[in-house]
Amino acid sequence: MARWLGQLLVLAVVAGVALTALATPASAHGQLAMSTPAKDSTVKEPLESLALYFTEKPAPNAYFTVTTPSGARVDEPWSHGQPKRLDEPVTEYNLVDGTWQPNLYHTGFPAMVPVAYWPEQGLYVARYMSVASDGEKVTGEVKFTYKGKTSGPPKGWKAPVNEPDPALLNPSEPGAAVPSAGAAAPATPQATPQAAASNAPQAASGFDLSVWLLPAALVVGVGFMVVRAARRPSPRGAQVRRRPTGPPARTPPGRPATASRKAKGAKAVKTAKRR
Repeated sequence: MARWLGQLLVLAVVAGVALTALATPASAHGQLAMSTPAKDSTVKEPLESLALYFTEKPAPNAYFTVTTPSGARVDEPWSHGQPKRLDEPVTEYNLVDGTWQPNLYHTGFPAMVPVAYWPEQGLYVARYMSVASDGEKVTGEVKFTYKGKTSGPPKGWKAPVNEPDPALLNPSEPGAAVPSAGAAAPATPQATPQAAASNAPQAASGFDLSVWLLPAALVVGVGFMVVRAARRPSPRGAQVRRRPTGPPARTPPGRPATASRKAKGAKAVKTAKRR
């Protein structure tokens, strides 16, 4: 029984975690939408710069680094690039009157990060840190494998040692860096009822079927296991009493004779009368 209770407890915890995860869509804005090179891709030719596309312009004090397989930095100061239409639209959510409303973004705003040189082949990592227009921190990384030609550092090269702006580390505090209206205006969401319905099903009343489907299935599974455990017979009750084996017990002296002995006695009496 303890084993069943343990399994039921695990299922209940999983159901609670799933419900929390599904009921809380990602609300942060300005997330990375795509990159050149793409995540986990292979680069066979040296690139002058990397392009990281976000759903809104990165903050003016955003922080970017590019490190080699050995950990050396090869990035140069970044700059804003020309906006580009995304290969795939990105859906982000806004909390409006207690309901998560999806917004569809079609345009990517790049941060161009020059690469000074490519000293070795292997796994490179481009990391970024910024703050979105809603004050949320935007961080992440893009990993890719370089298999192109290697080269030495340019003349007078000094690896950067700058650190992120303290305002990026605590964007929720007063004075945190938030994109200004001119330098880093957020992308205008292009959402239509059809697009919103296809990318993030959301009913007008705020009820989302996908939010409750998995938890409901888990609850049904837990109930089934409870009923099954309750109907399972007790191990003691399931044991079958075995009949004793061995020679039949003899009739102790003084007990009445069995039916067979009575029959033999009656037969003997009849025989004597005939004689």
